[in-house]
This record gives sequence, structure tokens and C-alpha cells, in this order.
Amino acid sequence: MVNKDKRQHIRTKLRSEVELSHPEVGNLKLHTGDISNGGAYILTEGNALPSVGEMVLVQVQGLGGADASVIKMKIVRSDSEGIGLEFVSDDAAPDR
Repeated sequence: MVNKDKRQHIRTKLRSEVELSHPEVGNLKLHTGDISNGGAYILTEGNALPSVGEMVLVQVQGLGGADASVIKMKIVRSDSEGIGLEFVSDDAAPDR
């Protein structure tokens, strides 16, 4: 059997609230399914989200103290339960 999983990074299951922002959907409160050094899987929780290839802004919520950084990410895959996001460099981010 051939392994079709092409991920370069080990995933860690983590359920954390995040705010995802994009001009098409506004600001949505969602949850992570897992994270890795390369990105995160976000559960869509019934929300329509932008298409694969779109850039989004993501911020972890509820850490206490100061606000967490806003991270620029690219949607690299989508399935019935969520979207796979990849961290991108600052120069690839949407203008906001």
C-alpha cells in the first residue's frame, strides 16, 4: 500500500480557538484540529470558507495577556470537515 500523505511535518492534535479573517467571509471564530511546524488544520464547523489558494489571516484566541500575533496563511487543501493551512512569508500576505 502506498502512503499518499505528502506532509513534511509531524502533526500534533490541538483544539484551540482561532479567529480566521478574509474579505469574503469576514472574521470567523473557529477551532484547530491539529498543528505542525508547516501549518494547521482548521475545522470549518459548517462555515463556507475561501477557496484553495486564497490567503487568510489567523489569530489564536484565549491565550490570556496580550493578543497573539496575526499569522498569514495560505489555504492548501479543503475537505468536508476543514481546511489545511500553510504558513507563508510576510511578502505573500493579503493587503489589510
